[in-house]
Amino acid sequence: MNIAYNADCLAAMREMPDNAFDLAVVDPPYGININNNMGRRKGDKKSDYKKVTWDSAPPTDEYFKELFRVADKVIIWGANYFSLPPAKCFLVWRKPQISEVVSFSMLEYAWTNIDDTSKEWIGMSNESDRIHPTQKPVALYRWIFQRYAKQGDKILDTHLGSGSSRIAAYDMGLDFVGYEIDKEYFDKQEERFARHTAQTSLFIDEF
Repeated sequence: MNIAYNADCLAAMREMPDNAFDLAVVDPPYGININNNMGRRKGDKKSDYKKVTWDSAPPTDEYFKELFRVADKVIIWGANYFSLPPAKCFLVWRKPQISEVVSFSMLEYAWTNIDDTSKEWIGMSNESDRIHPTQKPVALYRWIFQRYAKQGDKILDTHLGSGSSRIAAYDMGLDFVGYEIDKEYFDKQEERFARHTAQTSLFIDEF
């Protein structure tokens, strides 16, 4: 199973039973008005993104309450923007292509409720099919799933965005459910996922 819904994740979670998912990996809005902080300069690819309003405020307390209720293990990107409990294991994404002279963050932090030591992933964010201003690499999600998911696990992403998590789950044979409330981004990730699965099928058929 690998499916995405163009729907409000909070409304969906309200209808879910406790511990419906083994692992949730989410990247909710940070509430920092990302549209005004992405360097929308002429000639900059990010200037092609539509004007966004979804990052005007972080998720509500109810969102986090429902997230912790429906998922056993939880990984939340943007840990430095939310009021979350103390944690033993943080995940850090280090971006070697970002220097100190630009305004973009060189690191991104994820809070987890996982009983493990903190981990760091170093990698680029230069995928050719970039469709979202806060898109994370598929390889980052593969790295997460390799460590914290196993065959038969059900994965949840409440803010699907570009669909990188969905592609990684598909590649690794994990059950996956994702939600994206923005219709334009939902359609774009559907197209991206369809292209990826078609290419994967073609590769398999050739061998």
